[in-house]
Amino acid sequence: MTQKLDLVIENGSIVNAESIEKKDIGIKDGRIFCLGDLKNYRASNRFNAKNLFILPGLIDTQVHFRDPGLSHKEDFSSGTKGAILGGVTTVFDMPNTSPPTTTLATLKKKLQMGRQKAWCDYAFFIGAKKNNISQLSMLEKQKGCCGIKIFMGTSTGTLLVDDDASLLKILKKTKGAIAIHSEDEERLRERKKILEKKDVTVQNHREWRDVETALKSTKRILGMAKKANRKVHLLHITTKDEVHIIRKSKKFATMEVTPQHLTLSAPQCHDKYGTFAQMNPPIREKVHQEALWQAVKSGTVDVIGSDHAPHTIEEKMKKYPESPSGLIGVQTLLPIMLNHVNNGKLGLKRLVSLTSTVPSRIYSILGKGSIRKDFDADLVIVDLKMTKKINNDWIASKVGWTVFHGMKVKGWPIATILRGKIVMRDDKIQGKRSGRSVTFSR
Repeated sequence: MTQKLDLVIENGSIVNAESIEKKDIGIKDGRIFCLGDLKNYRASNRFNAKNLFILPGLIDTQVHFRDPGLSHKEDFSSGTKGAILGGVTTVFDMPNTSPPTTTLATLKKKLQMGRQKAWCDYAFFIGAKKNNISQLSMLEKQKGCCGIKIFMGTSTGTLLVDDDASLLKILKKTKGAIAIHSEDEERLRERKKILEKKDVTVQNHREWRDVETALKSTKRILGMAKKANRKVHLLHITTKDEVHIIRKSKKFATMEVTPQHLTLSAPQCHDKYGTFAQMNPPIREKVHQEALWQAVKSGTVDVIGSDHAPHTIEEKMKKYPESPSGLIGVQTLLPIMLNHVNNGKLGLKRLVSLTSTVPSRIYSILGKGSIRKDFDADLVIVDLKMTKKINNDWIASKVGWTVFHGMKVKGWPIATILRGKIVMRDDKIQGKRSGRSVTFSR
C-alpha cells in the first residue's frame, strides 16, 4: 500500500530553472515527497492545477520591513502577509531599522520578532559599520543571518561604510554573502547642492544621484572584490554603464535588478507619480532600462528582488527633497514579472532562476529554490492567463498604496504553499502564521 500523502498537486506544469514538466507533486511533512503520476496515491488533500503552472516559492532577498522602530510604515506581520499574497515564501530583511541590526543582540531580537510575527520564512542581514568590522565574521555565521549588508552611499537610515580601507577589510575578514548598496558617498555629498535649487523637484533626484555616482561606486567595489578574491552581490543596479563593467567581472560579482527599474522609466514615472516613484538608486531613463532588460536576457542579471521599502502616503507627499525614497514591491513582484513573461520579455524558466534558484545558490539556502524531492514544499501556483488589475485594496502593507495601483497585468498567483501548507488561495490568507528562520549550508 502506498504511503498516504498530506497534499497532492495534480495536473499542473512544474517550472524549474532548467525545465517545464507535467507532473504531480506529492507533499508529506512539509517536504516534496515524490514527483510523477500520483493519481493512485492516497492523500489528505488534493489540488487540481489543470492549466496552471507551479513555481518554486519566490525568495525575495531584499525587503525593508521597518520592524523594529519604524513600524508605523510596516511591521513584520504586515510585510510577510504581503509576501505570501504575492507568492513569496522567503524574505531577507535589511538591517536599516531602528535600532539598526548590527550586533548579536539586535539580530536575536529580530529573530524573536520573526518567530512571533512571520507568515513566511525569513532571514536577516547584519549591517556593516566601521565600528563592528571585527565582529562581522562571527555575526555572519549566526543562525538566521543571511549575510552582510553594506551601504556605500547614504540611503534610508544611518548605516554607511564609504572608505576603501574599511571596505577591503570587510571583504578580507568575512566569507559569506555580502550585499552592496552601490552609490558613491563622496559624490553624493559633493552634488547635494543640487537640492538647494529654488525650483528643485523630484526630477532632480536622478541628477543628484546620477549615473556617475552609481558607476564610480560599483567600479570601486569590483576592484576591491578582485583584490580580496571574493564575490559581492550588487543590489538594484540601474545603469547601462554598470551593466557593462559587471558583465566583465562576473567572477567577482552577482547582480540584482528590481521590477520597478524594469517597468518604469524617467522622466515619465516622475511626471505621473511624483515623489511616489522616488527611490535610491533612482528610476532612470529608457536607455538604462533597455540595458537592464538586455542584461536579464544575456544572463548578466542573477536576481530580481523587490527592494520593498514602504513609506506612508503622508511621508511621500512631502515636497522633494524632504520626501523619503522607497516604494513597496514584495507583493507585486510576481504579478509584474508574470506580465513581462506574457509580453515576451522573459520565459518562465528564466523567471524561476532569477527569483528562486539563483538567490538560493548565492546565499547557500538549504532545501529551497527548486521543485525537487526532499526540498521544502514552498510553491506558488500561477494562472498565466488570468488578467487582473493591481489595486491598493489588495495591498497588505500598512502604507496601503502601490505605485502600480490600477495597472492591468496578465498572470497572477492564485495559491501560495509554505512547507506543504496552503497559506494563500484566491487572494485570501489561510491558516495561521507559520514562518520559520531559514537554514543555510555553511
